[in-house]
Amino acid sequence: MSEQLIQTLRSNTKEAVPGAIELLKNYLRYPTISAQNKAIPETVLFVVQQIQETGGEAQVLDDLGGNPVVYGYFAAGSNGDSTKTLLFYNHYDVQPPEPLNEWNSEPFEPTIIDGKLFARGVADNKGDFIARLTAIKVLQQLEGGLPCNIKFMVEGEEEIGSPNLAPYLKKYKDLFKADACIWEFGGKDQEDRVSMVAGIKGMAYLELTCTGADIDMHSSVGAYVDNAAWRLVQALASMKNEKNEILVNGFYDGIEEPTDNEKEAVKNLPFNEEKVGELYGLKRPLITVAQGIDPREAMVFNPTMTICGLESGYTGEGAKTVLPKSAKVKLDCRLVPGQDPEHILSCIQNHLKLHSFDDVEVVMINGQKAYRSNYNHPFVTHVLDTASAVYEKSPVLAPNSAGTGPMYEFGHQLHLPIVSTGIGWVQSKAHAPNESIRLTDFEEGVVYMAYMLAGFSAAVTANNERQFENTK
Repeated sequence: MSEQLIQTLRSNTKEAVPGAIELLKNYLRYPTISAQNKAIPETVLFVVQQIQETGGEAQVLDDLGGNPVVYGYFAAGSNGDSTKTLLFYNHYDVQPPEPLNEWNSEPFEPTIIDGKLFARGVADNKGDFIARLTAIKVLQQLEGGLPCNIKFMVEGEEEIGSPNLAPYLKKYKDLFKADACIWEFGGKDQEDRVSMVAGIKGMAYLELTCTGADIDMHSSVGAYVDNAAWRLVQALASMKNEKNEILVNGFYDGIEEPTDNEKEAVKNLPFNEEKVGELYGLKRPLITVAQGIDPREAMVFNPTMTICGLESGYTGEGAKTVLPKSAKVKLDCRLVPGQDPEHILSCIQNHLKLHSFDDVEVVMINGQKAYRSNYNHPFVTHVLDTASAVYEKSPVLAPNSAGTGPMYEFGHQLHLPIVSTGIGWVQSKAHAPNESIRLTDFEEGVVYMAYMLAGFSAAVTANNERQFENTK
C-alpha cells in the first residue's frame, strides 16, 4: 500500500465528512437508553436504514429475547477478495445522561462547539458506527470497490452488560463468521497518540444489601439498635484494606500469567501521572504509588474491586437524624483472564458468611469474562502498521483495556483476533456529562479505517499461509 492511496482516501473522506456528521447528528438525537428501554425500535430502524442506504444487506435478529441485534453485510467489490471478511462490533445503546445539570448543552441535541461535537453516545458508540460506514463509502468510490467482505454486529444492550448477546452469537455464529474483528471503541491519549487494545477486562458487577428494620428510625435508638449502614460499611472494609489489597479468599484464583510479550508491551505503554491527575482533578496520589506498583501493570494485569455507589438513609439538604433501615452498595470487580464472575460471587458470599455478615445479601447484576487476543497475530500487527502510516504519532497498543465488554463471547464463539480502536479522545467523557468527539479525529479515523481495510486481506492471507506451512 502506498502514500498515494492514503492521499486519495484523505481527499474522498474530506468530501464525505460533512454529510456523515449530519447523519451522526440524526443518530444521536435518538435517546437510546437501554437501562430505561427508551427509543429502541426507532434506533434499530435507523441502523438498518443506514446499512442498506450504504449498499449493504441488513437483518434484524430478535428471536432470542432482549433488544434486537442488527446484522449487516457488505460484499467485496470486483477487485476485492471475497474469501476474507472483517467483522465490526458496535452498539446502538447509550448510557443515561444524568446528571443533567452538568451538561453544557442538551445531551440528545448534538451541538458543535470549537470543533467538538457534544452529545450522549457520540464517543460511546454511535460516532464509531457512522465513521465505519463512512469508510465503506469512501472505499466504494475506488475502482474495484470494497477490498474484502465486511460484516457488522450492532447490538443494543452493551451498556447494561450485554445479558442476551451470548445466545445470539452461539445461534448465529456462522452468520457472523469472520477472519478478524474491530471492536467498538478507542481514542487518543494525553499525548494525542491513538490508543488501541487487543483485549478487555471482565466484570462481576454486584449489589450488596443490608436490611436491619422495616422503617427508618430516630437516630437516638442507635444506642441499642444496630445500624444497617455501619454493618454494610464494615462488611465492605473486611473485603479490602487500606493498601488496596483484596482480602476475599479465592478472589485471585485462576488468573493467567501474562506472556513475556504482553509484559514488555505494558512496560512500553505511555503513562503521565501528572496529566492523569489534571484530567480527573485528583485530590490524592495514585494508590499504586504507596504500593510501589507500576500503574500501567495495575491497569492491564490486576483485577479490581470498586465501590460504584452507596445508598442509605437521608442524603438531602440540611439535617435529618435517622438510623437507616437499610443500606445498599453497587460494587464492580474488574477481572483479568482466568477469573470467573460466578466464582467471584461465590467467594464474596463465602467471605461475608465467614466474617459473620450473613445478613448482607449479594446478587450479581452483570458478569462477563476477560479476553485477550493473540498479541503476535498478523492482524494485530497490521492494525498497528496501518495506524502508524495514517496518524501523525505512533499508535499505542495494550494487551487489554481496563474496561469491560462482551469480547470474551466473540473470541469464544467466533475464534478470531480482536482489536479495539476508535475516534474518541482523552476528554471524550464517555458515560459522563459533556461527552464529545473532535471533528478532526472523526475525519482522521475514517481515513485510517479505510486504509486498514485496504490491506486487510493481504495481512490475513499471510497469516493463513504461515499456519499452513507450520502444519506441514
